[in-house]
Amino acid sequence: MHRLSSHRIPKGFRGKSKLYVQLWWFVQAIFIGPSPQVFYGWRRFWLRLFGARIGKKVLIRPSVKITYPWKVFIGDYSWIGDNVVLYSLGEIEIGSNTVISQKSYLCTGSHNYNKKTFDIFAKKITVGNGCWLATDVFVAPGINIGDGAVIGARSSVFKNIEINTINIGSPTKHIGNRTNA
Repeated sequence: MHRLSSHRIPKGFRGKSKLYVQLWWFVQAIFIGPSPQVFYGWRRFWLRLFGARIGKKVLIRPSVKITYPWKVFIGDYSWIGDNVVLYSLGEIEIGSNTVISQKSYLCTGSHNYNKKTFDIFAKKITVGNGCWLATDVFVAPGINIGDGAVIGARSSVFKNIEINTINIGSPTKHIGNRTNA
């Protein structure tokens, strides 16, 4: 059993100071969340200002939540849908022309439940170019999703996904290969 009184966040874990993190959460709540749907450039501006590396014409909906934008990279022409959570305790890299559909959750962090101190850790998530994560997909820490892969709605990804594959379920199972028309 863990003892949370002895839990500590590792030095430098957030990548920025506590004050900077609070400033980001304020900006996200006041300037990004209430912004009109079509203000994509406005949201890209604020995310870049806080260190996110955002490509050309990326569409990020106002309800997207990003924990630490300085740990996020999104390639050109990608779409991040309504109510997506980029829980970026670790780095999240999303390729170009990729769609992360509504309510999906990319989770780079978790805890070591075998330690009494319930140590927190983060592992990078990479989603390749030309991927589609359909609605309500969960991606676990440390996962690599290959270029062109499709993850079906309400799937949970706990293992790496090969390029140009179609995967569904919780946990995901490979059900076919993607062909380009």
